[in-house]
Amino acid sequence: MMEQAFFLILATLAVGAALSVIIQRSPLYSAFSLIGVFACLAGTYIMLKAQFLGAIQMIVYAGAIMVLFVFVIMLLNIRKEETALDKYRYLWLLSIPFAATLIVEVLYTILKVTSDFTSLPEMAKRPEVGDSQSIGYGLYTGYLMPFELTSILILLAIVGSVILARREKD
Repeated sequence: MMEQAFFLILATLAVGAALSVIIQRSPLYSAFSLIGVFACLAGTYIMLKAQFLGAIQMIVYAGAIMVLFVFVIMLLNIRKEETALDKYRYLWLLSIPFAATLIVEVLYTILKVTSDFTSLPEMAKRPEVGDSQSIGYGLYTGYLMPFELTSILILLAIVGSVILARREKD
């Protein structure tokens, strides 16, 4: 009963922080709200007895990646752009098809995962989830290509932001 209450508190805080990421007009405040989402997610991992994932969530995402985001936001000096947002008011209409697509994807994932849980004897053969051995094995075998592509994508985003910042100064 106590675990359910703690989970509901974390889930409510995570949803509130996620809404704050979307609603905030300042990109810097949105980044700070995203740190709150990451902290709630780390708490959820710890509740699921995946302490390694919780620690990595806080160190890598809430720490390093968010420092990078805040650095890029400060580097680009987005305050000039805030007044230009009003002329793009009609873009909220694009959120409707994107939200519908997201809902369909979430429902598909939920149905796929619940159908996979019907075979409980196969579940017993699977390795522990959340410990460093299973994460390392999965990361460097089946997910090596997405892992490397993500790191290249982050590097390209940093280089692009530096190039954009230099163009504005000239």
